[in-house]
Amino acid sequence: MSGHSKWASIKHKKAVVDARRGQHFTKLARAVTVAAKEGGGDPAGNPALALAIQKARDASMPKDNIERAIQRGTGSGADAESFENVTYEGYGPGGVAMLIEALTDNRNRTAADVRHIFGHAGASLGEPGSVAYLFEKHGVLSIDAARYSEEDLMVAIDAGAEDIELDDDVYEVVTAPTDLAVVRDALTAAGIEIDEADITQRPKSEVTLGETEAAKLMKLIDALEESDDVSAVYANYDVDADILERIAG
Repeated sequence: MSGHSKWASIKHKKAVVDARRGQHFTKLARAVTVAAKEGGGDPAGNPALALAIQKARDASMPKDNIERAIQRGTGSGADAESFENVTYEGYGPGGVAMLIEALTDNRNRTAADVRHIFGHAGASLGEPGSVAYLFEKHGVLSIDAARYSEEDLMVAIDAGAEDIELDDDVYEVVTAPTDLAVVRDALTAAGIEIDEADITQRPKSEVTLGETEAAKLMKLIDALEESDDVSAVYANYDVDADILERIAG
């Protein structure tokens, strides 16, 4: 499991994300709207929309909210037309490489916000391509290792998964981005409960951090994720789980 996955998991267990549910729903709905705008309103023929809808359902977003988001994308869609995907790259505390994905209707505003957050943390933004080569896009499904064995998850390999990795108390089933939905369906059909499934940027190598630098980095990641425009933050760090628990308090 990537360091960021560990941090997100710890915060989830401590219910920190519940306080941000309204903002989270807004971001999920925006993603559904843009996916519908770009690829049509039928998830069967629009993998990006299917994934956005599934993520919204996983977050317990009401069905009506999801349907309205699709309609905004396929209808007149003035708000959908104005949004675009942008990516920022840079280095955080300890020299950790960072990729920030945003969905914005104002590039200048979002760039200024991200630059301000980086500057406040003593981090630095880089040029396009400066760190992207350090990451690789994969589908990842997270499953509670306390409930299942690796043998239970072999159905995922049969369905096309690339690997099954164990880190602490979580299995991560790794797939090609295009195979995520097929593998998820196979696991669900086998009765496996999936905690989370997403297309993510996995680091090819990781930077090990001590507690001081890790605390600075987690603060930076949290600040970025609190931005309304930021949809995902990826970083190539490795931090001991006990240190993350102490940082999370």
